[in-house]
Amino acid sequence: MKAFWRYTVARLALLGVCWLVLWGIGLLVFEQSTTTNLIVLVAAMLVSAVIAAFVLAPLRDDLARNVQERAERMTQRLEESRRAEDVD
Repeated sequence: MKAFWRYTVARLALLGVCWLVLWGIGLLVFEQSTTTNLIVLVAAMLVSAVIAAFVLAPLRDDLARNVQERAERMTQRLEESRRAEDVD
């Protein structure tokens, strides 16, 4: 679970930084409006997704490895319980 939270916090932080930078640029270039804020948010989501694909790859790989290990442990426990039922 630690890898999940590390990746999630890093992803949200990256989104926040992108949003702040684009919002600041938007204030300088455009007038403040709801439409502008929505466009800035969508642009920040797209930019942060592209950046995350490269920058957060090690965290994502760690998360995938942890999920795989947990799935293998759960499968092993399930097989052990099935074997125990077959013995009875």
